[in-house]
Amino acid sequence: MSGSTSRRRGAAFGFIMATILLDMLAMAIVLPVLPALITGLVGGGAGLSAHVFGAFGAAWAAMQFIASPMLGALSDRFGRRPVILLSCLGQAVDFTVMALAPSVGWLLAGRILSGASSANIAAANAYISDVTPPERRAAAFGVSGVAAAIGFVLGPALGGLLGAVSLRLPFWFAAGLSLANFLYGLVALPESLAPRRRRRIGWRGLNPLDALRFYRRPGVAAPATIYALGTLALQAVPSVMVLYVQERFGWRPQLIGATLAAAGVGFAVVGGVVVGPMVRRLGEPRTLILGLIGGAAGFVLFGLAPDSRIFWIGVPVLSAWGLAMPAVQGIMAHRIGGREQGRLQGLLASLNGLTALVGPLLFTTIYAATLGPDGTADVPRSGTALVVAGLLLLASLIPLRWAVRYQAGRPNP
Repeated sequence: MSGSTSRRRGAAFGFIMATILLDMLAMAIVLPVLPALITGLVGGGAGLSAHVFGAFGAAWAAMQFIASPMLGALSDRFGRRPVILLSCLGQAVDFTVMALAPSVGWLLAGRILSGASSANIAAANAYISDVTPPERRAAAFGVSGVAAAIGFVLGPALGGLLGAVSLRLPFWFAAGLSLANFLYGLVALPESLAPRRRRRIGWRGLNPLDALRFYRRPGVAAPATIYALGTLALQAVPSVMVLYVQERFGWRPQLIGATLAAAGVGFAVVGGVVVGPMVRRLGEPRTLILGLIGGAAGFVLFGLAPDSRIFWIGVPVLSAWGLAMPAVQGIMAHRIGGREQGRLQGLLASLNGLTALVGPLLFTTIYAATLGPDGTADVPRSGTALVVAGLLLLASLIPLRWAVRYQAGRPNP
């Protein structure tokens, strides 16, 4: 019986990792092809494409902000399984809409649906918290970070390869994967939240702004601020990095996909192999510091790189950032009781959605303002947006002082 239970838990954990992978794939697989697809549908130069690209990112993020706390709260009330499965089915639908989109409006509608359905990350991370002892949660979040990194590896690489055949093919491929994951989950995913541990919610609990009130919980505000600044900095990658290397260095989609894939490999290695031992050796706060400094250095190298060779040096440096997010998630997860893990993960996903709403507009505006006189990125200052992302990570060291101070107290069970 114990062997059967162990195999079932392994299959369930594998499904959760696959779901997180597909959430990242939902964003990453379109990165090499979306700028060209948008340009083909609307026409115009690099400046117009940058603004439309930013608007797409903002719409996706708005739905993340709205749907994430709702799905997290609903998973606290009805369990993780139904929320996760329905959102996986939604992924298959929205990719199909984007694959068939005849205009920018339909493409935007599909991206909005994608933002809502991929908000299941809150329920998926709550599932991880349900089945993982507190002392192992940072390492478990590191493994989930590996799944996200694999999605980041596969997404751009597949998007570049499939996009060379047809700009629509990456969307069809992702739709098929999402449908397969839904069917697998019907068989492999047991419920992780026992009925006695569920909590009632009212309409207020489904309000995205109510999720932000959870931010003020003692012990949550400081690490949540670090998390928010990190997710804001992350928006520089999908918002401007693709446009930047395409315009500055003349990279083709295949090379863009390969470089983003290399970054994903670095994050996977750090999250899957390095995070657990580093947390055991140094503790979560010091591990977090190393991750933030490494990420900041990587972004600065990207933004100041005079040529492709220097830009590529920033890829392994940026990989050290993979230490930061699992550490800060671990700090928060074992300060919150088991009945509110969905609410906590909803808060984090809501912060991610909020920063993803602001980030594309912020970074594309900076990028457009720092282009050369002829609207191209052939001037050194065009990397300013990436330097700003690095400075945001350095700013995360300020609230770390309060996070470490609270760490000395006794956390919630």
